[in-house]
Amino acid sequence: MFGICKQCWLGLRVYPGAGPAYSPLHGQSRPVRPIDGGTLMAKRDVVFPAGRQALYELNRYSPAIRSNGFLFVSGQVGSREDGSPEPQLEAQVRRAFDNLNAILKEAGCTFDDVVDVTLFMVDPEAIFERAWKVVLSEYWGEAPHPTVTAVGVTWLYGFQFEVKVIARLPEAG
Repeated sequence: MFGICKQCWLGLRVYPGAGPAYSPLHGQSRPVRPIDGGTLMAKRDVVFPAGRQALYELNRYSPAIRSNGFLFVSGQVGSREDGSPEPQLEAQVRRAFDNLNAILKEAGCTFDDVVDVTLFMVDPEAIFERAWKVVLSEYWGEAPHPTVTAVGVTWLYGFQFEVKVIARLPEAG
């Protein structure tokens, strides 16, 4: 059986009847919540933004999944309704965040519910400052800010920028 540490959400292997699981992060046994065969693991609860389901079905992935009080959003790029990229970087960044916000809205969230952001950029040395300027001025909001990781990549299917997030669902408190 697998579980999640109730303090830090670290995934742990739990042996039935053996008591609390040992957490290497905390150096001691910790109570865990079961995630397989327990009450927390459920069928995938997919979130589709209005008007874009055909693109996700074509590419065979879920735009977002609700699970255990969180919303896990797939990477969003600056794609138009037909899936083609916006030609300019700033337009791609805006469209990626607009696509992200449509998914968040469909799930009952806003960007204020986002706790973790991962940015992917082709040639970040050349584009980071331009992309980040758009993000900060138009989408980032007030403190406290979510965590952020920026990753340089060599290819994004014809795009220059992608954003993926984890948000806390409002009903999760």
